Amino acid sequence: MPATPVNSTAAALLGLLHGGPMTGGQLVSAAGERFGLFFSVTRSQVYRELPVLTEEGLLRLGKQGPRASQAYVITAAGKRAFKGWLSEGGDAEAVRSPLVLRLLHAGSLTVKQRSELLRSSREAYTERLAQARAAAKQTEDPYGRPVADFAVAHTRAMIKLIDAVPAE
Repeated sequence: MPATPVNSTAAALLGLLHGGPMTGGQLVSAAGERFGLFFSVTRSQVYRELPVLTEEGLLRLGKQGPRASQAYVITAAGKRAFKGWLSEGGDAEAVRSPLVLRLLHAGSLTVKQRSELLRSSREAYTERLAQARAAAKQTEDPYGRPVADFAVAHTRAMIKLIDAVPAE
């Protein structure tokens, strides 16, 4: 039976559920911890995907938790769909960064607005760099390590880009 094709957000959730049943809230938290430095998944995306994945038979409902929270469990079809997504090949992807788009058009801002954009962006990426470095030091997984190193390099590149944009 061929695997059901899934999008990247669905694949992210299926991958997390390989570790065991989780509620939507647990999935949001786990996504932020596991791959939030390089792939963002919003609460609304998670809660939009879960019923679709369940309807497609890739997940099934697990035990109901406190305050009516619903756990989800990956099915055999979900495991096949995830493995199919993993093995699809690696096309070059476009960078989708609202900050890069803002920096491209930063000439339309006043000097004060541009300076604030650069200051706040640098501050945010400096904090993210500290998080990325800490994550890279902690991982011993042979697949997670290069990904953690990428997060550090990408964050450094973003800081370099921010620093290259003229404030005046």
